[in-house]
Amino acid sequence: MGPTRQEYDFIVVGGGTAGLVVATRLTENPNVSVLVLEAGGNALEDPRWSAVLGTELDWDFMTVPQENLNNRRIGEPQGRVLGGSSAVNAEVFVPPSAIGFNAWETLGNPGWGWDGVSPYFRKFHTLVPPDEAVQKHLGLSWMDESTRGTGPIQASFSGVVEDPLGKAWIETFKQLGLSFTGNPFNGYGIGGWSVPAAIDPVTKTRSYAASAYFAPVGSRSNLEVITHATVSKIILDDADGTTPIARGVAFKAQDGVEHEVTADREVILAAGAIQSPKILELSGIGDESLLSRFGIVTKVNNPNVGENLQDHLMTGVSFEVADGVTTADSLLRQEPEVIQAAMQMYQEHKTGPLASAALLSYSFLPIMTEAIEKVDPQLERSLEELVQKSDAASTSEYERQNLGFIKSLLHPVGAREASGSLFMLPAQVNLHNGPKQAGMTKDVKPGNYVSIGASLQHPLSRGKTHISSSDPSAAPVIDPRYLSHPLDIEMYARHLMVIEMIAKTPPFSDYIKPGGRRAQPGEARVDTPDKAKAYIRETALTDNHLVGTCAMLPREKGGVVDPRLRVYGVKGLRIVDSSIMPLIPRANVQTSVYTVAEKAADIIKEDHGLLSDKST
Repeated sequence: MGPTRQEYDFIVVGGGTAGLVVATRLTENPNVSVLVLEAGGNALEDPRWSAVLGTELDWDFMTVPQENLNNRRIGEPQGRVLGGSSAVNAEVFVPPSAIGFNAWETLGNPGWGWDGVSPYFRKFHTLVPPDEAVQKHLGLSWMDESTRGTGPIQASFSGVVEDPLGKAWIETFKQLGLSFTGNPFNGYGIGGWSVPAAIDPVTKTRSYAASAYFAPVGSRSNLEVITHATVSKIILDDADGTTPIARGVAFKAQDGVEHEVTADREVILAAGAIQSPKILELSGIGDESLLSRFGIVTKVNNPNVGENLQDHLMTGVSFEVADGVTTADSLLRQEPEVIQAAMQMYQEHKTGPLASAALLSYSFLPIMTEAIEKVDPQLERSLEELVQKSDAASTSEYERQNLGFIKSLLHPVGAREASGSLFMLPAQVNLHNGPKQAGMTKDVKPGNYVSIGASLQHPLSRGKTHISSSDPSAAPVIDPRYLSHPLDIEMYARHLMVIEMIAKTPPFSDYIKPGGRRAQPGEARVDTPDKAKAYIRETALTDNHLVGTCAMLPREKGGVVDPRLRVYGVKGLRIVDSSIMPLIPRANVQTSVYTVAEKAADIIKEDHGLLSDKST
């Protein structure tokens, strides 16, 4: 399908999480026309909730071999569908942290601290509390009206009082001195808690950018969406020899026909942390030495494009549960009678495992806590030595500021911010079936298990992604350089070791089978720093949280966009997706992507005099 007109006010490249938010908000004004170009299809009528990774809905990228992960290549899923990664993720809904956004502002981005973004966080979602009995069971006493939000994305809780594991999780953290404090939806929280999911509590379906933002407004006459559109470049006009101006976009439609469309006001990139830098480079914006290698004429020489790639890793251990504890392992094994019963419960009553998220329990864990000091009494000294070495090795102001943020987590004041997270799933997870996440639920073993996972929240390692060819259909080269900073593996290993402590602490330990098996091959024990580090290198996979490749930073610090999200050296071009994030947010990034996109929409409206001219 081709465009219905030649000119639009705004062209949004990428109909994913961020792109649909911005397009929806801009077209609130009936006098503003917007074209959205999405490489994937429309899956609003697709009945699949999960098991979509590796399908046509996924870009299904692969990294280069990762030196610090035993030279393994790692699969990098990215949504290739209307709604982007919000259509294919695990629906886990973890709010961002105030301290994390405040760090963005400190890096040179006025207005991007928590006070400046929290209204947009509340604007994109509505948190729906469960009934009183479930609230008590899940320990949701932190909830109040200020946490509810008013937006289209629905977040709800899947836990039920019949499931003992979620309650045991919270009580176990209390035993470890990590009773939940704060309110995660107000930017602060430490300890174990019950996490919501992006699931509509009425329809029991995924709540994501396509269903919640686009579907209700898809009939707007001023909003046009073209799916299966492969963008080849942004059309830049530099005929007068001064600053290039983004005039439009060139793309190939599903039928193979090439089109060029004009943007009267702006081109808005929302293609994600991998595709947005790729499109910039294909358009002549990037490192001149790289572009010339592929015969691309340089319009703006900015070597920062595609750099600063950040991601979270995840790994964990699956413990066999005590007899009588219900898990989802029988569903993973595709046992016919269990599948039939689950489908019947969902179709007739919107209940059961198919109406629930997989991950219900979470924790924010600071590095300097009694629990971690118990597993490694020498931790503080070890980390201080590494920090001193890193200080001496830092070569830029940006590196020193990043390290300064991590140093703040190593002192008592840092106890307000998590350096790591732990999470629990009531099923086995086979991490050895990499390199892609789709392998985690294959080769399911007999028996029932509960899995405890760990992730490092603020890694110092930085990677990169760049084009591999001038051909728009060619996959980019992705090198996250996981664990390349020596402090990352040390901090990650200590968080992972806490898993062993949880499995031995009541009441959670009451649900672990004494002398039971572990689903992972080999010993699968992470009770010493050396064992934990070896296990991470052998098993860790991406948490699908890629950010940072078109960073919002001063240009001399590695920036690609300014605090108004305008691309340096170009007029009429902005970026509004996860690639602009200068530091990776705490935990799952989808809530931060929505927040950034809502703020971006108002920035664009303000810059074009549209804020006071709204329409329903």
